[in-house]
Amino acid sequence: MHTLASQVAVVTGAARGTGEAIARRLAAMGAHVVLIARSVDQLNQVRERIVAAGGSASVLSCDLMDASAVAGFGRAFTQQHARCDILVNNAGVGMEGKFLHEVTPAEWDQVFATNLRGPYLMMRAVVPLMIAARSGHIINISSLAGRNPLPKGAAYAASKWGLNGLTYSVAEELRQFNIRVSVIAPGSINTDFSDHAGRGAASGKDPNKKLQPDDIASVVATLVTQSPQSFISEVLMRPTQKP
Repeated sequence: MHTLASQVAVVTGAARGTGEAIARRLAAMGAHVVLIARSVDQLNQVRERIVAAGGSASVLSCDLMDASAVAGFGRAFTQQHARCDILVNNAGVGMEGKFLHEVTPAEWDQVFATNLRGPYLMMRAVVPLMIAARSGHIINISSLAGRNPLPKGAAYAASKWGLNGLTYSVAEELRQFNIRVSVIAPGSINTDFSDHAGRGAASGKDPNKKLQPDDIASVVATLVTQSPQSFISEVLMRPTQKP
C-alpha cells in the first residue's frame, strides 16, 4: 500500500457515509485526517473509530454555508498544521423530487451553498498552503447528475454541473504549482443521503447493487497516490448492475 505518512488531509462531510469511508481510508494510508462537518458528536465518533484502527485524526466543526466560519477554519487549520496535502470536498445535499418551478429560493440557495459554494470556500481557505508547498491534491465529489439531465432534480444537477466546471477550471489554474485537482462523479451510492434528489429508498433500488462508500474511498486512494508526472482529472463511477 502507498503511504501518506506525514501528510495532512482534510475531508468535508466526514461525519458519516462516503465522507467517513474516505477519511478512514486516508488515515489507514498514514495521513493525519482533519474531519469537517457540523456535528461534533458524530465527528468525534468517527475520530475514535480511526484512532482505534491505528490512524490519526482530529475534528474541526464548521458550517460550510457560513463564509466567516470557513475562513475561521482556515486560520485555525493553518495555525495547527501549517500544511494541507489533500482536500476532499465531499459534503453535499440533495433534495426531494420537485419540478424546478416548485423549488423555493431558500431550497435553491441551500443546495448551491453546500454543493458549490462550500468547495469554493474550502479551496480558498487551504490552497495558499498548497501553493506555498508547490504540492497538493484537491478532490471534489460530484455526481453523474452533473453530466446528465435529471428531471425533478434540476437544482441538484445544476450544482453538480457547476462543481464540475469549477474543478476543471481550477485544475488549469493550479497546475503551474504542481497541484492536481480532480473530480469523482458517482452514480447511486448506498448511504442515507437522498441519492439524486430524493429518489433513494422510495425508488425500490437494491442497496446491494449500488456503489458502496468504500468504492469511492478506493478511487480517492488511487488519485492521491498517482505518479507525479500525471493526474486523473475525472472519474465516472457506475454500479456494475443497475440497482
